[in-house]
Amino acid sequence: MTKAPNAARRSESSRRAILTAAQELCGENGYGRLTIEAIAARAGVSKKTIYRWWPSKGAVVLELIDETATATADPPDTGDLAADLHTQLTEVIGILTPPHTSPAAGLIAEALHDPDLARDLRQHLIEPRIARFKDRLRRAQDQGQLPSDADLDVALDLLYGPLYHRLAFHLGMPDPSYLDTLITHALRALTAPHSTGATG
Repeated sequence: MTKAPNAARRSESSRRAILTAAQELCGENGYGRLTIEAIAARAGVSKKTIYRWWPSKGAVVLELIDETATATADPPDTGDLAADLHTQLTEVIGILTPPHTSPAAGLIAEALHDPDLARDLRQHLIEPRIARFKDRLRRAQDQGQLPSDADLDVALDLLYGPLYHRLAFHLGMPDPSYLDTLITHALRALTAPHSTGATG
């Protein structure tokens, strides 16, 4: 007796095909040229199927990036804060480059003009990762690698701000040597003499 098709399996297969198509098309033509029509054609589904799950191409790409980044969402913790920051920032650089075909870079640009997408990007992707970044720095404080009074919001801006500044103005991402220098200076600023010292 032939079994009835598994609707859940079929839906998941279509969802995966849609996300894969969006990733491939961004890599080939850039986010700016991505359309729902192109995604549907590449994935072998109808536009109606895509709109059943996502309101826009930005929402499709947001889910794609969230899934792609899930495996590396937690900052590494080897006990060497500088090395772990280098690993984490290198992963972010990889996600943002090359900017003309990076789904993440394209999504960030579109979110500047789409408040709903900006909210979803912040809530689903950015804020959870900021929270995990701060958790990593709190462990560094507990281990005496950062002063107990180090401002973690400032730490976020010192370490990640330069990447997005360079992205926005097409200055090129830091190479590994410059990234080491950036991290060294940021940690030096966070351990300035006025700090009261680390707990421990």
